[in-house]
Amino acid sequence: MKKTLIASAIAAISFSGAVAAQSAPSVYGNIQYIVKSIDVDGAGSTIEHADNGTTLGVKHEHKIAPGLTGFFKLELDGFGADEKGSEGSKIDEAYIGVRSDSFGQILVGSDDGVYERAVVKIGNFHETGSDIFTAGKTSEGDQIQYQSPSFGGLILGAGLQINGDGESGSTEASYPYQLSATYAVDALSLAVAMDSNEAAAGSNENTYGLLATYSMGDLSVSGEYQTRSDDKDIFGVIGVYALGANTFALSYQTQEDDASGNSNDTIILQALHNLSDNMYVYAEGYLSNADGATFYDDPDGTAPGGDEQTVAAVGAVYYF
Repeated sequence: MKKTLIASAIAAISFSGAVAAQSAPSVYGNIQYIVKSIDVDGAGSTIEHADNGTTLGVKHEHKIAPGLTGFFKLELDGFGADEKGSEGSKIDEAYIGVRSDSFGQILVGSDDGVYERAVVKIGNFHETGSDIFTAGKTSEGDQIQYQSPSFGGLILGAGLQINGDGESGSTEASYPYQLSATYAVDALSLAVAMDSNEAAAGSNENTYGLLATYSMGDLSVSGEYQTRSDDKDIFGVIGVYALGANTFALSYQTQEDDASGNSNDTIILQALHNLSDNMYVYAEGYLSNADGATFYDDPDGTAPGGDEQTVAAVGAVYYF
């Protein structure tokens, strides 16, 4: 080995001896399989075996200084784990940041927005995924996000998306932002959030959301409300009951479209069983109705659609 390399190695050890004690990056991921049947009344039905969101990621954090931690995360999805020879994956989350007990956390990159994390509970809860999700429009990329430390149970959040006029497909700069506040005391937790939607197509009005959750031992009940003028209103309730290795959930959501005046609603029932600390199986049933005669697309694309849709699914997830 050249003397210059030896000297460089010694200098590096002397300068950052603490780095050697830092942990290695953590690799994590999951494989998700689902068998799903979709039936639209009067239109048609399909059944498929599919990848339901397989991901692979790496993350790491290290001590920068006493009380200050740096971290990063990179997560990929879109693997198509149900098909041999599937090609391609895409970035789902990617960010770097710093955190401290005294000033909170700042991250830069792509991640769920503070609005979604604060108030969109029902849409994120189920495995198959409800047809009713969020009234917010700001996407997840190009974000700078801040989360405060807890002030007696109160946590504040803020996010700014930087859409420069030099980005692909953009003709002018925009800076949509999101704000949130969550408060937890004993069995009750409350959240309020807003999304400015400045880069969204259609209505440019703010989105506002509220979420309240009350926990009674193994049972929790949540109510959720989201609204965006000249676009939509969403209301939902969900009850979740844990019984040993099993979890049962029942939810109801309704959504009203301001432009058409039509509404659609969905009832979802879930039963989930944890086989171990790294694997679970589940069954879900969805019953949806809408005012529009062809609101739900024909699953196989051969008919105009229908106003009633049922979804039945069973799946398994292995994660590490």
